[in-house]
Amino acid sequence: MTVQLTPYLGFRDTARQAMEFYRSVFGGELTLSTFADFHASEEPTEQHKIMHGQLDVGPGMVLMGADTPNGMEYSGQRGVSVSLSGGPEDAERLRGWWDALSGSGKVVLPLDQAPWGDSFGMCVDGFGTQWMVNITGAGQA
Repeated sequence: MTVQLTPYLGFRDTARQAMEFYRSVFGGELTLSTFADFHASEEPTEQHKIMHGQLDVGPGMVLMGADTPNGMEYSGQRGVSVSLSGGPEDAERLRGWWDALSGSGKVVLPLDQAPWGDSFGMCVDGFGTQWMVNITGAGQA
């Protein structure tokens, strides 16, 4: 088995909606398991919450997420961004993802030519996840 580094996003009661949104953006196969599925909580209000969500988009692209249990502190997704990058041949797909992600939340830095010559942008989606998109060598389009 190959070692992988995979973003695992935490949510407070919105993991199902967030993971379904990410599937609508990226495509792929989504698997959702609730706390009830694993008998992981006796609290009735947690039974429908997502204990583990996994979106398999394709080679090199897996995104995971879950709801934070009621008894655990949740401070949102701070200090971490998920980065999407590719070359000019990926520009159309990356721009489509950018449009969907940024359109659900707010643009921090518009997707535009960066000082290093690539197209680069930063946004926060409607679920509080920070994204960076870099299109290598694409420049201004």
